[in-house]
Amino acid sequence: MSITGLILAGGKGSRMGGVDKGWVIFNQKPMIAHVIQRLAVQVDHVMISANREIERYQTLGYPVIEDDMPDFSGPLAGVHQGMLSSKDAYILTVPCDAPLLPNNLADRLMDALTRHDADLAVAKTGDQLQPVFCLYRRHLIPSLETYLNNGGRKVETWQNSLQYVTVAFDDNLRAFSNINTKDELSVLENT
Repeated sequence: MSITGLILAGGKGSRMGGVDKGWVIFNQKPMIAHVIQRLAVQVDHVMISANREIERYQTLGYPVIEDDMPDFSGPLAGVHQGMLSSKDAYILTVPCDAPLLPNNLADRLMDALTRHDADLAVAKTGDQLQPVFCLYRRHLIPSLETYLNNGGRKVETWQNSLQYVTVAFDDNLRAFSNINTKDELSVLENT
């Protein structure tokens, strides 16, 4: 069951002042470096979905893919390109701004996905879904293309149209802290 880990780094970073969040420093190194360190040991291949600073991301040694949809169309545009670019049967997506992601994310999501024979497994903390921390079956490409071609952009709406299972990570809430603002960065670094 081979998995591609897809790091979603294609956003505008609006709440962070327009900076590319993957390169924001957290505990002395860029957030993308933390994410790669935690993700690479859980998957067979790593790819980075980015829409700017492409050459800089390429220096990390992993394939970098760009959205084929214009104007920063959202995470699903990156998921789509990741599914098209991967040869693996499964795609595990994580955001570039979650430097503490769980070390057992892939195992727990894969266990639930196969046990329930679901299309996707999505992480959950308390009552909060974490839709970009998700393991997808790659065969969902046609469904995703239809959704995107009909103007859909919201991750949860597409996920809800499929057979999915949620996986509780209440034992590790901090791991899903994603850093969207400078205040959130400061708080997470100081806890």
